[in-house]
Amino acid sequence: MPFDSKAYGEEVASLLALDGGGARRMPLAGARCSSPAARERLRAASARQWFPAARAPEAAVAGLYLYFSCWDEAHEVAQGVGTREGSYWHGIVHRQEPDAGNSAYWFRRVGAHPVFAALRAEAERLAAASGAGISFAAPWDPFAFIDLCEEARRQPGSALENLALEVQRAEWQLLFDYCARPAQ
Repeated sequence: MPFDSKAYGEEVASLLALDGGGARRMPLAGARCSSPAARERLRAASARQWFPAARAPEAAVAGLYLYFSCWDEAHEVAQGVGTREGSYWHGIVHRQEPDAGNSAYWFRRVGAHPVFAALRAEAERLAAASGAGISFAAPWDPFAFIDLCEEARRQPGSALENLALEVQRAEWQLLFDYCARPAQ
């Protein structure tokens, strides 16, 4: 799935360039912040400074913290965003904690999200190419994905873990794009 970090402005593109340019495979379970420099840059500006015309600027900032595995900051920001996008980021944070029950709680608050159709299509494409023998049901089921991530963590280096990492990256890209772009 193509991802163009420059679509969000030069500042965001240079921030994402600190670790993969938006194509980083975030771990399925907690990790240390991959870029202390990114954390400091995020702390230095407001959400509106990062995303002046975004649909959900605070949620987009939660997504940036999550991208860099700055778990505490991602959690704090997501928890303060009282929308389904905030709940979505909050659900991902807890999925990566890992705390499947807490993640499911937040995904119940999300309900059906506009990115789900594209995410399911991309997950199916990735699954077909993976050799993991997995198929994703329509509509997208975030609870089934929580379970898949739990299982994949118990199989390091497997095709299933690789698939979960790839789907998680696609999920991040789609949700980040939804939050960071202006509402249509």
